[in-house]
Amino acid sequence: MNNLTIGVLIMAYGGPNNLEEIPGYLADIRHGRVTTPAVLEEITHNYTQIGGKSPLLEFTTAQVGAIRGHLNPDRFKVYLGMRHWSPWIEDAVREMLDDGISRAVSLVLAPHFSKLSIAKYHDKIAAGLEMFHGRIEFAHILSYHDVPGLIGPLAERVQAGLHEWPERERANVHVVFSAHSLPERILKMGDPYDSQLRETARLVAAQIGLSDTQWSWSYQSAGRSPEPWLGPQLQEYIPELAAKGIKNIVSVPVGFVCDHVEILFDIDIQAQAVAKECWVRLVRPSALNTDPVFMQQLADLIVAKADEHRWL
Repeated sequence: MNNLTIGVLIMAYGGPNNLEEIPGYLADIRHGRVTTPAVLEEITHNYTQIGGKSPLLEFTTAQVGAIRGHLNPDRFKVYLGMRHWSPWIEDAVREMLDDGISRAVSLVLAPHFSKLSIAKYHDKIAAGLEMFHGRIEFAHILSYHDVPGLIGPLAERVQAGLHEWPERERANVHVVFSAHSLPERILKMGDPYDSQLRETARLVAAQIGLSDTQWSWSYQSAGRSPEPWLGPQLQEYIPELAAKGIKNIVSVPVGFVCDHVEILFDIDIQAQAVAKECWVRLVRPSALNTDPVFMQQLADLIVAKADEHRWL
C-alpha cells in the first residue's frame, strides 16, 4: 500500500450476533456494572423477539460496502469497527497500522454529535493507537445532521409513511420524530445533541411542508441508569397524543441510520403494542439502511474531509 492511501474508519455501536453473546455485550456497554438476572432476561427476550440477534453488523457491513463503492479505491481504503462488540474499533486501528495507514478519516454511522456518544468512538480510536503503539493522523467527521443527503431520504420516509393513508386522511396523520435518549445532564453541558436532532426534524418537516401541528418530537430507548434521561419517551408519548385525539401516527427515528434493536423491538414491537392499546394506528417507514442518496452523501463527506486536510 502506498503512502498516499487514506484510511477510512467507519464505526457503529455494535450488537450481539446471537443470544449467547448478550451477557458479554451487556458487560461491555455497562462498563463493569453488574447486570441483574432480571435485566439479562429482559434483554434476551427483546432480542429473541427480533430473531435472536442484532442485525446491526449485517446492515453496517452493507453500508460500508456501499460507501466503499463510491470512493476511489486507488486513494481510499475502508475499515469497519464497532464500539461495543466485534469487530472492535481497536482491532480496526491495528489493521490500519499493519497496512501502513498514516492518515485517515473517521465516520460514525450516527448523524448527531454528543460527548456521550460520538466522542466515545474517538476515545476508542485513541485507545487503539495507544494499545498498538502506533500513530495515525485522524480527521473526524463530527456530525452531519443537516446535510441534504440525510434530510432528503428522511423526508422520503415520512412521505412513504403518510401514503399509508388515503390522501383525504393525511392531514390528520401526526409525524413523531425520535432518537435514542441520553441523560438530561448533557443539556447543562452545552452538548449539541438535542439541538442537532431537533434541527434535523425541522428540516425534514419543512422539506415536505408539514405544519407545526402535524409533527412533534420524542425520545426513545432510554438507558437503565438511575439519573434522568431526555424525554418524553415514545411509549409514554403515544398515550399523550391519543388523549389529544391523535389516532394516526408515522414514527420516524431520525437518530438511527439502519434497522437494529432500538427500531425493530422498541418501535415495531413495544411502541406498536402501546399504540394498539390506545387505538392508535402507528406506521414506521423503512430505515435508511443502504439508501443510495444517503450512501453517496457519506462518501462525499469523507472525500470533503480528506480534501479539507489537503490529502487529495
